Amino acid sequence: MLDQDDDIHPLFAGAPRTTEFKKLRKRIVRQTREAIDQYGMVDRDPAAPRARWLVCLSGGKDSYTLLAVLHELQWRGLLPVDILACNLDQGQPGFPATVLPAFLKEKGVPHRIEYQDTYSVVIDKVPAGRTYCALCSRLRRGNLYRIAREEGCCAVVLGHHRDDILETFFMNLFHGGRLATMPPKLVNEDGDLFVCRPLAHVAEADCERFAAAMNYPIIPCDLCGSQDGLQRQQVKRILDGWESNSPGRRQVMFRALMNARPSHLLDPNLFDFSGLARLPAQKTNKSNEIPYLR
Repeated sequence: MLDQDDDIHPLFAGAPRTTEFKKLRKRIVRQTREAIDQYGMVDRDPAAPRARWLVCLSGGKDSYTLLAVLHELQWRGLLPVDILACNLDQGQPGFPATVLPAFLKEKGVPHRIEYQDTYSVVIDKVPAGRTYCALCSRLRRGNLYRIAREEGCCAVVLGHHRDDILETFFMNLFHGGRLATMPPKLVNEDGDLFVCRPLAHVAEADCERFAAAMNYPIIPCDLCGSQDGLQRQQVKRILDGWESNSPGRRQVMFRALMNARPSHLLDPNLFDFSGLARLPAQKTNKSNEIPYLR
């Protein structure tokens, strides 16, 4: 049923009919649905007003996968939200501005294309040789929050996947001195918007295979992606090496993020170490003592 032309969302039209692709597609859809349910991304109260999500589309493999899977879940009645796709054109030189509008129109996806020249701001403010990511993402995030408010959306939905979350954890560990990563769901600083990452359980390799099989028109990031020596790329190489030597290592590490034990870490703000108490000393029952054997 999932692959009949008359019972499929246009974003999946033309999908390969191989058994391998069907398994891939079902796995991504299942993992996305699990994350949405596990982290309470949707209010399941039937009396609650229908939510509207601003789904951010960069033109990369991850955001295409996110858009397709969310529409599939919505199509099946498993995601009771309205979806508005949004691309923020940041004024990068050579950005193919017509690709995403044409794609979204062809697929019948409600969308908004916003132009804001944050590229010039980043180039002007960031010293030569420094990475652009922090300022670029901050400017992008501010514009996306504004657009979400203007469109009446309650959530900004991003395409970060399992590997992004792991890489961020190790970047914070190696460079930030803290145990933290991208949460699957959070509230923005102003407290009026959720930020959700439904692909939190999905592997990057699966997103790559899915987008390639669907032949989506990928747009590379030429702003920060062209810079060498990024900390994220360094961490990615480390994780790739671990995965190569021990297949499945990424998934094991990801499960660890879901199984934190504050009592076995060192943060007194998370666990009351000073409040630990021993049980009262028990009197020894000499009749039960084992005699000393000479």
